[in-house]
Amino acid sequence: ELGELKQYGLQTLAMTSNGIALKRKLPELVKNGLNLLNISLDTLDPFKFELITRRKGFERVMESIDQGIALGLRPLKLNCVVVRGVNDQEVLDFIEMTRTKAIDVRFIEYMPFDGNKWNKQKLIPYSELLDNIRNKYDVVKLFDDAHDTSKAYQVLGHVGQFGFITSMTDHFCGTCNRLRITADGNLKVCLFGNAEVSLRDLLRENVPDQQLLEIIGATVKNKKKQHADSVNYTDSIEQLHSAKIDKTFIPFNYGFPSYLFQSRVYSSKNNKSECSQISQNTSISYTPTLSHIDPSSGRASMVNISAKAPTTRTATASGKIRIGREAFDLIQKNLMKKGDVFTVSQIAGINAAKQTGHLIPLCHNLLLSHVSVDLKLEQDNSVEIIAKVECDGKTGAEMEALTAVSIAALTVFDMCKSVSKGMVIEDIKLLEKTGGKSGSWRFKETK
Repeated sequence: ELGELKQYGLQTLAMTSNGIALKRKLPELVKNGLNLLNISLDTLDPFKFELITRRKGFERVMESIDQGIALGLRPLKLNCVVVRGVNDQEVLDFIEMTRTKAIDVRFIEYMPFDGNKWNKQKLIPYSELLDNIRNKYDVVKLFDDAHDTSKAYQVLGHVGQFGFITSMTDHFCGTCNRLRITADGNLKVCLFGNAEVSLRDLLRENVPDQQLLEIIGATVKNKKKQHADSVNYTDSIEQLHSAKIDKTFIPFNYGFPSYLFQSRVYSSKNNKSECSQISQNTSISYTPTLSHIDPSSGRASMVNISAKAPTTRTATASGKIRIGREAFDLIQKNLMKKGDVFTVSQIAGINAAKQTGHLIPLCHNLLLSHVSVDLKLEQDNSVEIIAKVECDGKTGAEMEALTAVSIAALTVFDMCKSVSKGMVIEDIKLLEKTGGKSGSWRFKETK
């Protein structure tokens, strides 16, 4: 059905596939509008193919490639991640394929991902690969569009072409104009980033178009300037150590906050005295692992909860806003000009709990079973706020309860600010939570 959109201006309908089960489906896909195909293929050795992909089917992948070319999908793109000591000796074999096949082989620099045990020594810069290719072939540079993510080349006399996706050694993020919407309606500004913004939920809430544009614009502006892992953290710490930076200065010269350097000290150095010396010179010290930081890359990361089992979870939070005597009396008598302070603030808190996933970037969107927000006048001319949240889900509702209290307090401030602007919001805290792997937890006052 996506092919029907071509009458409204859609130019390209593309698919990325491993190619194993593709051959028999391709004719129907092309008939319905498919006009660009990417096939992932990291080796031309059938035995190595089975080791890398953990399945048989190399011959079927090659048949899918030929089938795609025959159906007019030109140039058909082959994506090949080059890893030193694994498949780097096959680069020239891929180049040879372009002699007679209308394909575009794109060599991708080895990048860090969760679980791929990335090692800098296995990264081969594209310049090294290009030099090796030029040693055997007469190579010409092809024109690159301003927003291309691949640097395009061709061997003189060959039908096909090749290129390099240089995410690690020559960043192109500043000119990449790709935006992606996932199957479940989330906007991604970078294929390799974890951050997503749910357009689906915003559309279901009938958010005005102008607000949607502002949200999309803000998301694009927050896009990183480069693949974060291309910075060598160990080198960074050694540079900081040798520079003997003053204790009052926490370095941000690589765009990473100080705790990333802190957690890296012990993982990159075995000598604790050396770590201690670094700490003295740069105010860097050890900090525990943070759940929303990918330890291998240092990038912000939403926690993966796909393997967790849903359980009943509750969370209770509280807070206080000191409003002064005059506002206290007006609320007590329900004489505030803006209306019923407690009712409006209660509604605001409930709505805020439901919007927590939109307000806090790495929070999951939860389907809440119940939210209650209670406000009470205290004798010290303050308003106490208590929020309780319940859900059946894979992650806790602590942030929802805290958000409800915070927004309810801000709403009290807004309703009363014409009387006094000296109000103080304070003591917002999680009182207790239940459910989940960690079980129950209750706040204990510490001295």
